Amino acid sequence: MTEELYRRVFDVNVLGVLLTTQAAVKHLGEGGSVINISSNVTSGFWPQLAVYAGSKGAVDVITGVLASELGARKIHVNAINPGLVETEGSRAGLSPEFKELVVARTPLGRIGQPDDIAALVVFLASDDARWLTGEKLLAAGGLR
Repeated sequence: MTEELYRRVFDVNVLGVLLTTQAAVKHLGEGGSVINISSNVTSGFWPQLAVYAGSKGAVDVITGVLASELGARKIHVNAINPGLVETEGSRAGLSPEFKELVVARTPLGRIGQPDDIAALVVFLASDDARWLTGEKLLAAGGLR
């Protein structure tokens, strides 16, 4: 952990959420939806991930606070907390051994695919999720 890493991770994961939401809500009307991307690492204590997990824990709390603040405008604010998902970043930045460990610990026996998360985003943005706000949807194939 370095100060540079801390600032980079918190700037993207925390400040980015705050500034993006601040800009977006100006354009959202009743029934609008803000969907934050957090992580399942906030549900456990994974070694070596203090900075990342801390930033995503902040996203979880910010999600709840923004849900309270924006509820009067009928804007829903929720978070999706995915487990490991097959992305360019996970392909390039994670060892095969780590991926195997995650798959072995995941009850559904695989890592997520982008479509797994996209389907949840579509649901949360739809009228079917009209009674959800301030929620964290854990989407990790059963991994806790």
